[in-house]
Amino acid sequence: MLIALLADVHANREALEACLAHARHCGVVRYVFLGDLVGYGADPDWVVTQVAALLERGEALAVLGNHDAAVAGNLAPAMHPGARKGVEWTRSRLTAELRACLGALPAIIEEEERLYVHANAWAPVEWNYVLSATEARESMLATRCRYTFCGHVHEPMLYHMNRAGQVAGFIPVAGAPIRLGTQRCWLAIAGTVGQPRDGKTFARYAVFDTTQRLLTYFEVPYDYQTALAKTLRAGLPPNIASPLGPDQLDFR
Repeated sequence: MLIALLADVHANREALEACLAHARHCGVVRYVFLGDLVGYGADPDWVVTQVAALLERGEALAVLGNHDAAVAGNLAPAMHPGARKGVEWTRSRLTAELRACLGALPAIIEEEERLYVHANAWAPVEWNYVLSATEARESMLATRCRYTFCGHVHEPMLYHMNRAGQVAGFIPVAGAPIRLGTQRCWLAIAGTVGQPRDGKTFARYAVFDTTQRLLTYFEVPYDYQTALAKTLRAGLPPNIASPLGPDQLDFR
C-alpha cells in the first residue's frame, strides 16, 4: 500500500492540490495529514473541507497540529504575532463545524508499525521540535512503533536508531527511494506542503510503500505566485509560498 505523508499544509490550496494530484499519479491509495492544516494561508475553508471529505470516505487519517489546535480554541500564548494573526483570521473564515473538525483531530495515531504525530512522540501537544538526533532519539524511544512520521519542522529529514540506541540523520534526496530496514527504528519528517522556509518554491511531501518499506520524498512545483497573492489580498503576512528564506521571514 502506498501512503502519502502530508505535513504543514497551512491553508495553501495550490500546494495541496498539486501534491494530491502528484500522489494520485503515483498510485497512492491513502493519505495521512501530519498536522497544521491551517494557519498562514488564505484557503483554510477549502483545505479543511477537502481533508474532512477524505476522512469521511475512509481514505485518510489526520492528526492535530499546533495551528489547528489554536484555531479550534487553544491559542498558545507563545505564538509569534504573525502566526497569531493568521490564527485569528482563520477562525473568522471557518464555520463552527469546520473548527470543531479541527478540534476533534487526535494528537497521535498508531497504525500497525507506524506512528503519526505532528511534532514528536514524547510530548505530542507541547509542540517541541525534532531538530537534532537528540530529540529524534527521545521521540523514537517514546513509542513502540518502528516508524514515526511527523511534521512541524517544515524541512525534510530522516533519522534512524540502531539497537544500541545510536541515532544518525540525513537530508533525503527528492525522488530517491530509501529502504527503511527492520533492524532500525526510523523517524521521518515529511517537510511542508504549504509553507517552504528554505527559499525554494516547491510543495514537499513523502510516500511510504508499506510492502516494500520504501520511503520517497518529493518536491512538487505549484502556483506559489497565486498562493502568495491570496495571502496579500487577505491582509496576512507574506510568509506563505514566498521565495524568501528564513533569514528574511519569521515563521514561528
